[in-house]
Amino acid sequence: MTADTPLSASGSASAPGSTSDSASASGSSSGSASMSGPASGSPSASGSASGSASGSADPPLVEVADLRIDFPTESGTVRAVDGIGFTLRPGEALGLVGESGSGKSATAYALLGLHRGTGAEVGGTVRVAGTDVLTAPDEELRRLRGGVAAVVFQDPLSALDPYLAVGDQIAEVYRVHRRVSRAAARARAVEVLDRVGIPTAARRARSRPHEFSGGMRQRALIAMALACEPRLIVADEPTTALDVTVQAQVLDLLHELRTGSDLALLLVTHDLGVAAGTVDRLLVLQHGAAVESGDTATVLAHPEHAYTRALLSAVPRITPSAAAPEPAQEVAADEGTAPEVLPEDGAAEDGAEPRAGTRDEAEAVDRTKPAGGRKAEAEPEPDRAPASATAAVAGSRGGGGASGEPLLEAVGLRREFGRGRARFAAVDGVNLVVHAGETLGVVGESGSGKTTLGRMLVRLLDPTQGEVRYRGEDIARLGDRRLRPLRRELQMVFQDPVSSLNPRRSIGESIADPLRAAGALTDRQITSRVRELLERVGLEPSWYHRYPHEFSGGQRQRVGIARALAPEPRLVVCDEPVSALDVSTQAQVVALLGELQRDLGLSLVFVAHDLAVVRQVSDRVAVMQAGRVVEEGAVEEVYGRPRDPYTRRLLAAVPVLDPAEARARRDARTATARTADPVRERPATAAAGPAAP
Repeated sequence: MTADTPLSASGSASAPGSTSDSASASGSSSGSASMSGPASGSPSASGSASGSASGSADPPLVEVADLRIDFPTESGTVRAVDGIGFTLRPGEALGLVGESGSGKSATAYALLGLHRGTGAEVGGTVRVAGTDVLTAPDEELRRLRGGVAAVVFQDPLSALDPYLAVGDQIAEVYRVHRRVSRAAARARAVEVLDRVGIPTAARRARSRPHEFSGGMRQRALIAMALACEPRLIVADEPTTALDVTVQAQVLDLLHELRTGSDLALLLVTHDLGVAAGTVDRLLVLQHGAAVESGDTATVLAHPEHAYTRALLSAVPRITPSAAAPEPAQEVAADEGTAPEVLPEDGAAEDGAEPRAGTRDEAEAVDRTKPAGGRKAEAEPEPDRAPASATAAVAGSRGGGGASGEPLLEAVGLRREFGRGRARFAAVDGVNLVVHAGETLGVVGESGSGKTTLGRMLVRLLDPTQGEVRYRGEDIARLGDRRLRPLRRELQMVFQDPVSSLNPRRSIGESIADPLRAAGALTDRQITSRVRELLERVGLEPSWYHRYPHEFSGGQRQRVGIARALAPEPRLVVCDEPVSALDVSTQAQVVALLGELQRDLGLSLVFVAHDLAVVRQVSDRVAVMQAGRVVEEGAVEEVYGRPRDPYTRRLLAAVPVLDPAEARARRDARTATARTADPVRERPATAAAGPAAP
């Protein structure tokens, strides 16, 4: 995406510091949408989706027909959305589903006119509550945003002003649209914060965004959206960065807010499990075009299009019996060649990741080729979809590698943060063993201490108490001189490759850093080794001199893996390596890790909040809660016969692909919440020191 494209990766639609505009496009709820007919360009769908009978007595709240969105780039105009159409009636919920680059967010933002003034060319028809969004004057659009329709963005930290109290930001939005007094606006802010489940709302309204946990910030965005009682909520990946229990709470909240009201919901997501339990109808997008539409249960149980089947096959399952639909014959079997639509500058924002060329050309960019407007060397078939890597990875576990000798042991590990009365233990008395050649999964909610534990295992953090024994030697107490030779054997893959890669240095130089630090190779040998590593992780060796912004999210994560492999480690800690990726890219990265482990004999510690992914990659799993390991054992034992109530609660919160089962789980969670105090997230406070993920 270039500087002229509409939205940043965060999804923020307004200028920095303009709280009222950015906040007024922020919100969430639920509904039930319907579609009919085949999607354009596909035998199983038409480009439009019409309302279901459930709302046939009401005129459509949203009407979209032949929507086309073109983004200007250095290499010419690129079409991100091509001929999409659907309707949405009051009280309905529609899910826009697809990979990054499918045009989901670009379509959703068109409903509020957020592409205006960005250089994008938008054609077709977009009507919301009778307003022609594409031709309406700016003043009418301002009334529409927040008053009639609101958006909940994916990244609340970017959508909220860090300098203003959360309550003041909500109050500002309310005053802009309702012209009320400051006191009335503040009262409304407290009211909606309480409505979305923020504890002690009157007090927390005075808190700033950094004092809220991730789930609480997302709730605050939902509260901001609800402030002016909109008729339409657009939720853009509202739970992508949240752990399973907080995700379930947010999705349950959306359902609760919609129940008994005429709120309509447009849910943008790459997670079919999230869509299954939230919306009634699905519109599946690929390369900016609709390829399949229909009732959620029907699409998930009997997908007609190869791309839909491939998306389903890439979704990780928590039960081995939950078989995915088989991908079509034309779906690529090699995960390294599945197409990925990449943005012109490699940014990860879905709305600005248009496909290369036009639908008639049926071009797709290879998932292992860099962004930057460059075409792939080979052009896959039009229907070619992301391959399923999940079955191969799950099958590769084959009983695990726990028969190897203990390679690393954590004994009584404890790590404290903060000072004085605010001091707390992020990790408290953890004992773990990692055997040679095995994968140990570490799973838990945000704040459970799993990332802190992972960093201590490779001595990026020093424990307050306890030992980290690597090949029998306690490395927790080693000085820098004695520790330095061991650094090469203990490496880490970080969650966010954007922040872990220097944007001013080429990816080749970043990968070469640990080799240069070792001082054992010449410059020519280092360059040769880096090129080998790039090829090993499925990237072109010729991309040595390219920069991180030229790559997609999945490609950047491959760069991070290559850097971790550079010094030939024996153990790699992977900290949430796929949490920000869509399911097909996620499956490819997981498959790559499994392949590397088999070929190189690596031991892996896989830290994640996604229980389905952890099951897919692990031999054994440790479940963490509040800094302690509450359950540990073989994957089949922990997932099949969980002993601890916390483990059972985590498993119950995992999204499922069966809408009926999703409803049953939601009802069970609701019943539990009514008979007991809901589990509140631990708020992030400045005094408490760094949060333990």
